[in-house]
This record gives sequence, C-alpha cells and structure tokens, in this order.
Amino acid sequence: MLLDVSSIGGVVVVLEQGFGVPAKATDKRRRNKLKTFSPKPSDIDHKWYVIDAENLPLGRLASKVAQIVRGKHKTIWVPHMDVGDFVVIINADKIRVSGRKAELKKYYSHSGYPGGLHITRYAELMEKMPTYVVREAVRGMLPHNRLGRKLLRKVKVYASSEHPHTAQQPEKMEL
Repeated sequence: MLLDVSSIGGVVVVLEQGFGVPAKATDKRRRNKLKTFSPKPSDIDHKWYVIDAENLPLGRLASKVAQIVRGKHKTIWVPHMDVGDFVVIINADKIRVSGRKAELKKYYSHSGYPGGLHITRYAELMEKMPTYVVREAVRGMLPHNRLGRKLLRKVKVYASSEHPHTAQQPEKMEL
C-alpha cells in the first residue's frame, strides 16, 4: 500500500507503509537475503566416540559430551535437527567432583503424590548407580524437549572400561 509519492531532484520516490524507505531499495533487500541452511539426511554423518571419564570433572565432561551429541562442533549444525555424534562414556564410576560436592550434592525425584519427594546424596548414587550421575549431568545440558530426549539416547554410559559398541569402531577422544 502506497503512502507517499514525492519528487526529490527529479527522482520519484515511493514510500511504502510502515517502512519509510523507497520501494526500489526494499526490493533490492529482498533479493539479497540469504537462505536458511538446513542439512539433508545425506549430509549428516553420525560418528562414534569413546571418552574415558577417569579423573575427569563431572561438569566439564558433561558439557563437552552435550556439545558433541548436539553436533555443535560441526559446520552443518542447526539448532532444530539431530546432526551430532554418538558418545560412549567408560569408567563413569571413577568420575570426580570438586570441593565438598561429594558430601553435599543431592539429587531430587518426586513420585507425583503429596509428600513423595525423594532426596538421594551424590555419594549414595555413586555407590549404587554411577552411570545415572553422569547421564543426569549430560541430560541437564541438553535441550528440554523432544530433541533433547532423542539426543540423550545417543549417550551410552558404562561404569567399567568395557562396552558393547566395538562393532561401531568408535574413535577415542581425549578431553
């Protein structure tokens, strides 16, 4: 919709509603816009990596694993697609935390019923389920939606140095 037609020095300038810029300049901007890149399934290559978690800080390990699983280390990364790689974490029972977190850190879960809050200390979980501690740390650093749940399935955590994914020929990654 045209708002104003004026003549400036022999050049006719047509202003569009809401823009306040000449129509010809607006057309030029529309032509030069970049297209959003979206990788095709054939462009995506999912690799496998093995990370030894022995003596690594829990948070640093979890943040690096979350980046790899999301695919942020790749040039074709887009926020709405799964372009990341699979990660196998071994020796999860030998992970370390700094300060007094081993004594003070707590994990909360709720049954959904009134009074159904369950609190478990970090030290107890490391004795019973060390893989849960690492998995939850990674889960907290992934998107909290359908994509995040899909990405979490690409993280395989094992308490010992043995894993059943040798057929995938994972590459060893140092952190």
